[in-house]
Amino acid sequence: MPKLPFSQRRVLAVVALGAMCLATPFARAQQPAGQQTSPQTPAQPPAAGQKSDDSQQPTETLKVNVNVVQLFFNVKDKHGALIPNQTKDDFEIAEDSKPQTVKYFTAETNLPLTLGILIDSSGSQLRVLDMEKEVGGAFLKQILTDKDEAFVIDFNIDASLLQDFTRDVHRLQKALNSVKINSGVTMPTLPGAGGGPVPTAATAGTVLFDAVYLSAHDMLAKEVGRKAMILLTDGEDEGSKLKIRDAIEAAQKADAIVYVLLCADRGFYGGMGYSGEYDMRKLTEATGGRVINVGNKFDKLRDAFDQVAAELRSQYNIGYTSTNTKLDGSYRKIEIKNKQGYKIQSRAGYYAGRSSQD
Repeated sequence: MPKLPFSQRRVLAVVALGAMCLATPFARAQQPAGQQTSPQTPAQPPAAGQKSDDSQQPTETLKVNVNVVQLFFNVKDKHGALIPNQTKDDFEIAEDSKPQTVKYFTAETNLPLTLGILIDSSGSQLRVLDMEKEVGGAFLKQILTDKDEAFVIDFNIDASLLQDFTRDVHRLQKALNSVKINSGVTMPTLPGAGGGPVPTAATAGTVLFDAVYLSAHDMLAKEVGRKAMILLTDGEDEGSKLKIRDAIEAAQKADAIVYVLLCADRGFYGGMGYSGEYDMRKLTEATGGRVINVGNKFDKLRDAFDQVAAELRSQYNIGYTSTNTKLDGSYRKIEIKNKQGYKIQSRAGYYAGRSSQD
């Protein structure tokens, strides 16, 4: 599909400091901020002799439950290996340092997944973009099932939706393959100069923080169930109207896990290095994901995608009813502990809902 800027979507998205409210263009199942979800009982099979109607049988899904805080998380040993076969009794959970009672616990590996792929197409990605497209396309084919959905966004001097929500892997791969570098340079023709193009610097930048915010707020906030973003970028932001804290808050409110595959050609920086990793670690640690540094190595990128796939398909799901019943929109810090001392990879907290009278 054609490359559409967010500003030309069904509803204009207004992004400005001090006004963190965007119009949401999707009439999808709404999930108010702070309200969490719990598993829905799968549809029963047809009675004997009754013809099965696949069009009427819903896929396994999730429904909104306003009382339950839900967390998807991974358990790892000290070497980073995933730990299976844990039970409810292996965990303790606290909210703002106050113990909470676990209401349900499951080892979910096949719940529907909504996934956003965000790919950096600024000038610094020139030498790594092709490998990102190739390996990213293969990852989508590997990870997505017929119950999952994904979308593709690229960002440079602005953020563009290349492919809306779809289960069609071929459309997603086509969107990835359409990404081109935008270095912020135009080539106008000057009168009287013989008609030759003369490069002129345009507004340069990489609106990484804006792209994360838009992906979380416009795309994922109204989805339910497991949600994740994967960023292919060097982590450098230049020109965003929003700050890293705004991107983090939006991702947390959308309950989206963020992974950053740090792809960078260090030669582009002339040996000076780059500083984007710090902000990317803040983003991923707050949301339950992580940063994987792959540089410009094809094999490292492929291995990174394999790690992400394994983690997304090896998540535990825990839910509790908060002892803090105030609907004040406040941020609540969550801590999960494993009694055997294993490491927990989970989001750091959530935002409570607000009363409809506020």
